[in-house]
Amino acid sequence: MRGNTESLRAAIKTEKSDVSDIVASAVEDPAEWHHLHTTELPFVPTQRSAPASSTTLVMPYIGSKHSRRTRSLRAWMLTMPVDGIAIIAPLAWTTANWKGILATAVITIGIFALSGLYKGRRHFSILDLLPAILGRLLIAAAIVGIIAAQRHGSAEYVVEFMRTIAVSCGLVVLGRTFTTGVVVLARKKRWVEHGAIVVGSGPLAVEVARLIKRYPQYGLRFSGFVDESEGNAGHPLLIGTADDLERLVLAAETDVVIIADARVSETKLMELVRQPVLMRTDVFTIPRLCDFHSASGGVNDHIGAIPVARLHRATLTGPKWMLKRFMDLLLATVALIVVSPVMLLCALAVRIEGGPGVIFRQQRIGRWGKPFDVLKFRSMRPASSHESQTNWSVADDPRVGPIGRLLRKTSLDELPQLWNIIRGDMTFVGPRPERPFFVDRFSAEHPGYELRHRAPVGLTGLAQVSGLRGDTPISDRARFDNYYIDNWSPWLDLKVLLRTFAEVFRGGGR
Repeated sequence: MRGNTESLRAAIKTEKSDVSDIVASAVEDPAEWHHLHTTELPFVPTQRSAPASSTTLVMPYIGSKHSRRTRSLRAWMLTMPVDGIAIIAPLAWTTANWKGILATAVITIGIFALSGLYKGRRHFSILDLLPAILGRLLIAAAIVGIIAAQRHGSAEYVVEFMRTIAVSCGLVVLGRTFTTGVVVLARKKRWVEHGAIVVGSGPLAVEVARLIKRYPQYGLRFSGFVDESEGNAGHPLLIGTADDLERLVLAAETDVVIIADARVSETKLMELVRQPVLMRTDVFTIPRLCDFHSASGGVNDHIGAIPVARLHRATLTGPKWMLKRFMDLLLATVALIVVSPVMLLCALAVRIEGGPGVIFRQQRIGRWGKPFDVLKFRSMRPASSHESQTNWSVADDPRVGPIGRLLRKTSLDELPQLWNIIRGDMTFVGPRPERPFFVDRFSAEHPGYELRHRAPVGLTGLAQVSGLRGDTPISDRARFDNYYIDNWSPWLDLKVLLRTFAEVFRGGGR
């Protein structure tokens, strides 16, 4: 074992050798770990990594000669096109139902994607996926078949279409069998592998690390353990604490994080998995009662018979997020045109009641802490700019006149924020923007409050339609806002908008 330590030191210094075998040898025999920690291992920096302390152990990402070149590859890059080709393959010998076949291909791939059938799995088996594949193929075929029956009114047409789809189903199964074999072979040959950090250092974490090394078909390369240092002094494969996780993910070029029997608190783990760097990795957790997991519990993947569950985290980038921005621009433009007469009446009423200065500008904090000026119809005149930035509530302020009170109750005072949406400062649905003074204060008082700024601020939000307006607990608002971000989807946006309209008509404003 001492010889392994010296070999590891040499491998790290040269930054050329494959150290994974040497590292894994310690995992294979945990009883001899104490021999390793007698020698301090230096940190190997990468271009993106921050300087490490002299006591930090970091395993650099030095895999096979193929793995670094193929690290960006994902299984769906192969399975998705093969699925599409398999479904439309019957068009090579028949064109009688070509429209229905093409529609089935599009719908099937969409359903597969929404169902997670293109997400990377650690255990790849066609038999595990077969029920889900066939079930969703039948759903897509039924949708197209019903539409075809309504349009053509011919039983013969539908029967012929279903026969063609039956052939497509068989070809999809064959295609998936082929792609599954290719993925597993690439992993076993270590042509494709992804760095994995295990959060935890107990017996379960050790077993997961051993399985990752022993069975390359999981497509992972063990990079090290991350856990609290208390009780782990001298642990040779502990590469850092939870506070170091973001930096270590970059330094070790990690794509997968597995949360096992960690000493880290759940609150700390929630903060970590919400960080931008971790959002770009696949995060798996091992259920506490892993020996009693069931399919109904959502655990459908495993590493060496240890069940792992992928954390679902909404992606705030990509096509769906681009669609959200497009809808913001479209709806805000249409809304400005439609409600322009109402906005004109509001402006006149504010002018009559309070004199010049119809639009009120106030600095708020947007996404990633960027300040911007929010626009509103003025409902009162603050005594000073300082009062405007630091006075929490004006709901019962005597300076708010009848017009201002009506605008605030119906939320009509926020109509100018449609222009903020067009400019890109805001979105329709998101956490409500707050003033810098209160952002600093609430971030210090309420853990997790600053995480609200991961997403663009909104004209309305889940917290507001859930009754959290005015003098309500900030911790509750932050929890609802973070729930919205973690579970964002276009459907959730639509639900919040519908509930917002209900609140406006009910007069549930401030």
